[in-house]
Amino acid sequence: MLFLEYPKCSTCQKAKKWLDAHQISYTDRHIVEENPTYEELKEWYEKSGLPLKKFFNTSGLVYKELQLKDKLPMMSEEEQLRLLATNGMLVKRPLIVKDALVLTGFKEAEWEEKL
Repeated sequence: MLFLEYPKCSTCQKAKKWLDAHQISYTDRHIVEENPTYEELKEWYEKSGLPLKKFFNTSGLVYKELQLKDKLPMMSEEEQLRLLATNGMLVKRPLIVKDALVLTGFKEAEWEEKL
């Protein structure tokens, strides 16, 4: 299982503690130092069944600085995925990828059910 995180993010820290407490093994990946590629994002998005907007860190500074709230609706899926691949800070975190399962953000009840 792949766990993508930004180590300074408090939600990521909580998620990591939860995984450790439940003895769930994972491979850790720094989302900024090793940003997800376009190909990875496209695959995860297609596997997830989630709306593409769920992959964006909508509360992040970069998202706000780029005024993506207004721009995303006018962009194609490919343009949005390519944009996500440019900066790990745009990607919703933590991000879990395990086989056919993709989870964005940390919602304990959802993780409890799916992991």
